[in-house]
Amino acid sequence: MTAEFSVVIPTFRRPAQLRQAATSVLSQRDVNVELLVVDDSPEGSAREAVESLSDSRVTYLLNPKPTGGVPSTVRNLALPFAKGQFLHFLDDDDTIPDGHYASVRKAFADHPEVGMVFGRIEPFGDCTPEQLERERSYFAAAARKSTTYQRLGKRWGFVAEMLFGPVMLVCSAAVVRRECAVALKGFDPTIRLMEDADYNIRVMREYGACFLDRTVLNYRIGSPSLMHEPNLNPAHVAEVTESCIKFRAKYRAQRGAVEYYALAGLRYGALKFIF
Repeated sequence: MTAEFSVVIPTFRRPAQLRQAATSVLSQRDVNVELLVVDDSPEGSAREAVESLSDSRVTYLLNPKPTGGVPSTVRNLALPFAKGQFLHFLDDDDTIPDGHYASVRKAFADHPEVGMVFGRIEPFGDCTPEQLERERSYFAAAARKSTTYQRLGKRWGFVAEMLFGPVMLVCSAAVVRRECAVALKGFDPTIRLMEDADYNIRVMREYGACFLDRTVLNYRIGSPSLMHEPNLNPAHVAEVTESCIKFRAKYRAQRGAVEYYALAGLRYGALKFIF
């Protein structure tokens, strides 16, 4: 039976978390899924975990040229093998709730004009209670903004916030029509960090998005958090800043200065006033 959802899990030496992520995919009911696991470790550390699943819906792909930590390249390796109508890139330490893909499929059916469906993020993990509360507050605020942008339209509010505001979603929280991801050639391998933000912006801008007001992702938080730790590593902050500058410059070059600055005005003017 043809898969409706192609789920891609890039992985690097986290077999226990990988099994949890894969199990959350394979246990989804009332949908047809295929799971593509892309192993970026030179020794093939994920092979045993994949074989232990004993499920014909799972395909194991070993990266012949391990990247040493370039997620864009690893995710893109699976694109030629994906056959489903919808494409989901799930990180190897996250999981999805029961009924996720059935709800996403309905959202796409209700909104045939959009290329992306994303939703609420529920953090969990082995971190301090204070850190977990910060993460929950952050993503709760992102959900409130997304609900408002949904009322304003399917495109410009989302794009403006993603370009100029705090990150609204992580990679695993979005499902995209496969034809849209293929047309955009997946992720940009020249962007080392924030590559998922660049990908999501391009999908939202070109095809529009729909916010699903329910939890779509259980997002594992480590300690320290690369995104929201109070005292971030200065080198990491510099790398994130460089990546943001890069994808913003790319957007301006591709879409023009008029649109770019109009979106900046929207984010720092009308949308900031709303929130």
